[in-house]
Amino acid sequence: MTFTRKFLCAAATLALTTGIAAADPAIIFDLGGKFDKSFNEAAFAGAQRWAEETGGTFKELEMQSEAQREQALRRLAEAGANPVVMTGFAFGDVLNKVAPDFPDTKFAIIDMVVEQPNVKSVVYAEQEGSYLVGMMAAMASKTGTVGFIGGMDVPLIHKFACGYVQGVKAANPDAKVIQNMTGTTPAAWNDPVKGAELAKAQKAQGADVIYAAAGGTGIGVLQAAADEGILSIGVDSNQNHLHPGKVLTSMVKRVDNTVYEIFKEGAEMKTGIQVMDLKAGGVGYALDDNNKALITPEMQKAVDEAAAKISSGEIKVHDYSTDNTCPVS
Repeated sequence: MTFTRKFLCAAATLALTTGIAAADPAIIFDLGGKFDKSFNEAAFAGAQRWAEETGGTFKELEMQSEAQREQALRRLAEAGANPVVMTGFAFGDVLNKVAPDFPDTKFAIIDMVVEQPNVKSVVYAEQEGSYLVGMMAAMASKTGTVGFIGGMDVPLIHKFACGYVQGVKAANPDAKVIQNMTGTTPAAWNDPVKGAELAKAQKAQGADVIYAAAGGTGIGVLQAAADEGILSIGVDSNQNHLHPGKVLTSMVKRVDNTVYEIFKEGAEMKTGIQVMDLKAGGVGYALDDNNKALITPEMQKAVDEAAAKISSGEIKVHDYSTDNTCPVS
C-alpha cells in the first residue's frame, strides 16, 4: 500500500522513512504536489500502474519546501529504498551530492542530467512535442495571435517555448506569439491565480489559443481560457478532459511510462542518460473524444506529417538546452 505524508520539519522527514522495506522503489514529487494534473501527476500515474499490475508497493513523498530535498533523498536511501526516482530538474545538485554516498542505491532523475555511475538521467525532447501543438495553435487561431505561458523562467521551459514558436511559424509565418513566464522561483509552478491573470492579459492582446507549460499554474491558464471563450493547450499529462471542447490539445510528455519502466526494472535499473524524443514515444499530442471536434482532418494530417519528418530527421526542431538561443520569435 502506498502512502503520502507532508514534510513539516526535519523530524517528520526522519519519521516518514522509518520502516521502509528494503528494495521498495520510491518516488519524490517536486513542489506542486502529485495531484498537479500535470507533470507530477503523470509520474504518479506511472507508479500506480506498476503497483496495480505487479502487486508491488512503493513509497511516495511530497515536499513542502526546497530545504527538504537533500534530507528526503538521504533518508530514503538510508532506509533501503531502491531505486529512488525524483521528478524535476531542481533535484540535480542535491542528487550529485547524495548519489556518491550510496553507491549500492540506484537513483533516477527526470528532466536533468546527473553524471554519477548509479544514476539514470531521463530527458525529453519537449521542443518536438511543442512544435506539433504550435502548428495546431496556428491552424486553429482566428486572430493570427497565439500565446505561451511558462512556469519558472528556466532553460527547460524555454525548450517548450522555442519549439512551440517554431511550430507556429511553420504553419503560419505571419503569426504573432505572445510569451510570458510566471516567475523566477519554484512558486511559479503552483500559482493558478497568476496563470489566469496572464491568460486574460494575453487574450486582451489578441491571443485566442494559449499553450501553458507551467505545472499547477497551468490549471489557472486553462480555466481562464475556457471562461474567456478562447482555446488552451495543456501540457505533460493529457489535460483535454479538464475543459472538454475548450482545450485544443495537450502536449503529452510520457513521464508515466518512464516511472513505470524504472519501477519495473527495480534495483537492476540501467543507469546513464536516456533521451525520450518523438521517435521514442516520449512526447506527442493528445487526441481524444474531448477535443476531436476541434481538430480538423487538415490539421491532423499536417501535424502527423510533421511528426514523421521530425522522427526521420527531415525537420530539425531547435533544442534550447544545447544552444540557449531561439532562431524564431
